[in-house]
Amino acid sequence: MIGRLSRGLSWMATGAPPAPAARSVEDVRRFVVGCGLYVNGARVDGGEDLARLYRRARRTSGAFVWLGLHEPDERQLAYVAEIFGLHPLAVEDVLQQEQRPKVERYEDSSFIVLRATQYVEHAELTDTSEVVNTGFVRIFVGDSFVVTVRQGDVGELGSVRTYLEAAPAMLAHGPWAVVHAVFDRVVDTYVDITAALQTDLDAVEAGVFTRGPSVSMEQIYQLKRELMEFKAAVVPLQRPLVVLTNGQMDTVVPTEIRRYFRDVADHHARAVDAVVNYDELLNAILQARLGQVTVDQNNDMRKIASWAAIAALQTAIAGIYGMNFDYMPELEWRYGYPGVLLVMLFSAVLLHRRLRRAGWL
Repeated sequence: MIGRLSRGLSWMATGAPPAPAARSVEDVRRFVVGCGLYVNGARVDGGEDLARLYRRARRTSGAFVWLGLHEPDERQLAYVAEIFGLHPLAVEDVLQQEQRPKVERYEDSSFIVLRATQYVEHAELTDTSEVVNTGFVRIFVGDSFVVTVRQGDVGELGSVRTYLEAAPAMLAHGPWAVVHAVFDRVVDTYVDITAALQTDLDAVEAGVFTRGPSVSMEQIYQLKRELMEFKAAVVPLQRPLVVLTNGQMDTVVPTEIRRYFRDVADHHARAVDAVVNYDELLNAILQARLGQVTVDQNNDMRKIASWAAIAALQTAIAGIYGMNFDYMPELEWRYGYPGVLLVMLFSAVLLHRRLRRAGWL
C-alpha cells in the first residue's frame, strides 16, 4: 500500500504515469552496494532475499538489516518502500535533486538528509577550477532496519560498513550506530576539506598581496562560488545535529549514541566556524583586489593624462607658429626653426620630470 501511494504521489507531481514497482531483489541488485543482516553487532548472511532478511530481523532480538543503495530509480525505491514500510513523503524526497540537510520523524521510522562533499585536487587555481564536489546521502532508519541511499559520485559508504563490521560493540547499538557512523564520516570530510581550502585561500591571498602576476578576479570569484557550494552543505547540518542531541528524539536514539552525536556536533561546529571565517576572508580578498584594480586604473589614467599634457604643449607651440601671420616674432630669425624645436624639447623634458616627481609617470 505504501509503495503504491508513493508511486501515486510521484504521478501527481510529474504528470506522467507511475512506473511499476520492482518485484524482486534481482530488480534492485544493480543499485545495491551493500546489504546484510546484523545480530548483536555481528553480520549474519542467511542467503535470504531482502524481504526475508527483514522479516528475520524483526523476529530476532538485537537484529537489523542494513541496505545500501546508489542512485536507485523510482521503481526500486517503491520496492524497498513496500518491504520496509517507508513513508511515501520520505520516498518522494529521495527523488528530489536538491534538499537541505534535515531530520524528519514519521510513525515508525525517521528520514535524514545529508550533503556529502569531496575535495577536488588541482595543481593550481584557475577561473574554471572545480574545488568541491557535492552529493546527497539520505537515510531511512527504523527499529530493525537502516537504508542508506547515496546520490552522486561522492560520499562512498563502503568503508563505513567495513569499519563498523570491525567494531561489533559499536554496531550492537543498532541502526542508529550506522547513522552516527555516516554522520561522522560526512563531518570528518568537512573538516578535511576546510584544511585543504585553507591552502587555496593562502595561495590566493599571497597572489593578491605580493608583487608579480596577480590573481585575477575570475579566479577569486570561482573560489568564492566553490566555497558557497561547500557552505551550503556544511552550515544547514547544524539543525539536524541539534535535533539529534538535544533530546527531541530520545525515544528512538539510544542514549549512548546521543553521546557520540555530541562529539560529531563539536567537530561540525569547528567546520562551520572555519567556513564562515573563510567566507569573510574571501570577501576581504575580493574587496582588496577590487581596490587594486581601481588603483591600477587610476594610475593608467594619470599616465595617459600626463602624456596627453606633454603632447598638448608641443601641439600648442606648433600651432602658434603655424598661423602664418605676417607680423610674428622671430619669423625672420635665421635660427628660429631650430630654436623653436629646442624650446619644444626643453618644455617636454621639463614637464616630464615634474610629472614623474608628482608620481604621475
